[in-house]
Amino acid sequence: MNNRTVKNIIPACGADFIMPFILVYMFYIIFHGHLSPGGGFQGGVLMVAVVVFLYIGHGHKTTVNALSLHFMHGAEGFASILYVCFAMIGVAYAGNFCYNALSDLGNIGELWSTGTIFLMNSAVGFKVLTGVGVLGLSMVGLLVANDEQE
Repeated sequence: MNNRTVKNIIPACGADFIMPFILVYMFYIIFHGHLSPGGGFQGGVLMVAVVVFLYIGHGHKTTVNALSLHFMHGAEGFASILYVCFAMIGVAYAGNFCYNALSDLGNIGELWSTGTIFLMNSAVGFKVLTGVGVLGLSMVGLLVANDEQE
C-alpha cells in the first residue's frame, strides 16, 4: 500500500462509522419534532453533516453519485407540494389552511398523536433536507472547482 491509500482510508472509515449515527439522529429529530424540541427544520439541516462526511471520507465523485443534485432538486419541489397537500387537509376538514385535522387520533405522546402536525413537520423536514442537500452539494462543487484552478 502506498502512502496516499493509507491517508484516504482513515477519513473513509471514520465517515463510514459516523454516517449511520448522523442519519438516525437526523430522522429522529425530524419525526419527533412535534413531541420534543427540534423538528423538521433542525433535522433537515443535519443533512449538511451527511454531505460533509461523504465528501471528506470519499471525495467529490462519490458524494455527487450518492446524492444526485438533479434528484435532490426535484425532491425539494415534491416536498413543497407535499406540505401544501397536508396543509390543505385542514381546509377540507375545517376550512382553515394548516388546521390540525385528525388530532383526535392516537394517544398523547405517541408518534401519531398530533394529527396533521406530524405530517406537515415531516414534509418540512424532507423539504429542508433536500434543500440543504442541494446547497451542500453546490458548496462541495465549488470546493472542487477552486482546487482545480489552483
